[in-house]
Amino acid sequence: MSLIYNAYCRAYQKVLKFGMSFLDWREPELLKGAGSVKQLPALIRAKGLTRVLVVTDRGLMSLNLLDGLFASLDEAGVSYTVYDGVQPNPTISNIEDAVALYRANACEGIIAFGGGSPMDCAKACGAKVVRPNKSIPDMRGQLKVLKKLPPLFAVPTTAGTGSEVTLAAVISNPETHEKNAINDPVLRPRTAVLDPELTVGLPKKITSTTGMDALTHAVEAYIGHSNTRKTKRCAEKATRMIFDNILTAYEEGSNITARSNMLEASYLAGVAFTRAYVGYVHAIAHNLGGTYGTPHGLANAVILPYVLDFYGKKAYKPLAKLADVAGLDTQGKTRQEKAEMFIARIRELNRLMNIPEKFDFIKEEDIPTIAARALKEGNPLYPVPRIMNRAQCESIIRGLMA
Repeated sequence: MSLIYNAYCRAYQKVLKFGMSFLDWREPELLKGAGSVKQLPALIRAKGLTRVLVVTDRGLMSLNLLDGLFASLDEAGVSYTVYDGVQPNPTISNIEDAVALYRANACEGIIAFGGGSPMDCAKACGAKVVRPNKSIPDMRGQLKVLKKLPPLFAVPTTAGTGSEVTLAAVISNPETHEKNAINDPVLRPRTAVLDPELTVGLPKKITSTTGMDALTHAVEAYIGHSNTRKTKRCAEKATRMIFDNILTAYEEGSNITARSNMLEASYLAGVAFTRAYVGYVHAIAHNLGGTYGTPHGLANAVILPYVLDFYGKKAYKPLAKLADVAGLDTQGKTRQEKAEMFIARIRELNRLMNIPEKFDFIKEEDIPTIAARALKEGNPLYPVPRIMNRAQCESIIRGLMA
């Protein structure tokens, strides 16, 4: 990596950080606690809305998880249309189908109900409603929407993505196997509902990978160069809460306290990374997902320790601090030892929750394309501790192969 290119990336990131300070960073209005989803329809009605589009997936519909919401919408006098065709990695056609339903039913707002995929679909749907002449690829990147969306209400059913508070949406293009990351403050939901009862029935596999997704958000935000005092506080609290609760939520799925704490941790991690950005873990994960359909949380969980190893001494200071914050036994340890303990604990959490160390589906011939796309996403945008070049990125991806 040339010194000139390094300097360019750092200059770009500094200018962007300065410019970001002028944006609207108001967080969503929060409804919290067991059963809080049933309070949402009355709030929607109080805002003068009478017709909404509910964006979700067929899996959640089959579990009848939305029944309480639907009953409360009926009671509040809010009519609703359901789009449940969201795929695990939402596609451009998903967005087009949702927009068609929104328009055909004269909807006035959108409820995103589910994990990161319904959230992303709902955000992109709102963007297309207000920007009908822009394609999803046209909105890829920073500040390409810049128009107020219809009221967006987010109800997460996983504790991981933090999408209920972020300004990002990621949409797949099945034809090119690329992911379109759209980043704009207008995508941030107006209201977020943190109801732990909606996460009680999550399978262990989803609990583990979404929880590690939240940890990745907190860690990547914290070790980057675009933090504010608030993002640091949020990332630290999220990290501690995840370390304290993820195994309990995994082993005792009905533990409402652990579920509630994981939801809050995911939200706090979302607050952190939506302002301070993520890093190469996400860049590589997005493009593994685009190429192979790898679930995002799983990809982040597996990739995280490898990228932290790559950062080396450039990340020792913040990782050592996170080791202290997380409650690891760091007494008398050097900064490097603390950082290495933190990375080792991530690997241990993965092992304890049956998350694999490597992937068995990566093909050697795909690695150059995955690396090129990951670096196109990451450079110069992500304010990472150490800037990565093509050979280094390919080496990390190759190291993920079983």
